[in-house]
Amino acid sequence: MRERKRIETLLADDTELARRTDDIEAYFELAKEGEDTEADLAREIPALLAFTENLEEKTMLSGESDPLNAIVVVHPGAGGTESQDWAEMLMRMYIRWGERQNFKVEINEVQDGDEAGIKSATFTISGEYAFGLLSGETGVHRLVRISPFDSAKRRHTSFASVFVSPEIDDTIVIDIKPDDLRIDTYRSGGKGGQHVNTTDSAVRITHLPTGLVAGCQNERSQHKNKEKAMKLLRSRLYEYELEKKRAVSKKLEDSKLDIKFGSQIRSYVLQPYRMAKDLRTRVEVGDVDRVLDGDLEPFIRGYLKMRREGNLPAEMAEEDLA
Repeated sequence: MRERKRIETLLADDTELARRTDDIEAYFELAKEGEDTEADLAREIPALLAFTENLEEKTMLSGESDPLNAIVVVHPGAGGTESQDWAEMLMRMYIRWGERQNFKVEINEVQDGDEAGIKSATFTISGEYAFGLLSGETGVHRLVRISPFDSAKRRHTSFASVFVSPEIDDTIVIDIKPDDLRIDTYRSGGKGGQHVNTTDSAVRITHLPTGLVAGCQNERSQHKNKEKAMKLLRSRLYEYELEKKRAVSKKLEDSKLDIKFGSQIRSYVLQPYRMAKDLRTRVEVGDVDRVLDGDLEPFIRGYLKMRREGNLPAEMAEEDLA
């Protein structure tokens, strides 16, 4: 069902792209004939650019888990109230991002801080490609600002971690295609007498894409043996798919970083200058308030582009961590 919806969306996007392009061409033709289409073109061209940028993002999201909903967990680092307040700012940033995308945001659990901020938060952002778009946000985020909780108005550096995982559906649909099966029949063994099978009633089924094998020879009827072998194969394929989902979850868990200086993926500097900078992609945004209000598109696009090109650095350069 999800694959069908994905294909339908791609076809709809292709139709919409053709329509928008045709509209702009028509406006240019009218302009040649003396019609005043300047206002129309000023509206339609930026809209087409935004639409194509969105399509470009989708082409970068080819991972198996990319179309799924995203579960976001935010934790403050050491630093008490200052870090807890920063964690709440991050939670608000991602919620605002979800709202900008017209995604559904559901708060699962929030533990309030002692004075301000939060000690932890878990929320789900539901929408098409939510996990794929947010997958690059996993890591440690650093904030530099004049602390509102410091009476001496000193500059503080705070850390908080973000962990994004896909909302994996517990239901696993096992779709076995006949072309993916090799069915072998053979004569089953026995202890003699009436138990000796004189026909090729035993069945062995091999699932070619995975190499999984299931067989049955207990029944005298080849049809019954085949039916039981298919049940065994379906069960093994279910366990195989379940193990794949466990492997995805474990890989994501292993990717977590310590919440400390030197582990950050992005810095948000409010003092002495104002800038948000991703330390992996080198994307910089001067309007840090806009970023904290949920405009993450430059960072998401930069990360997806580097992921597609395979250029994400294994480790950050030392000058970026200073």
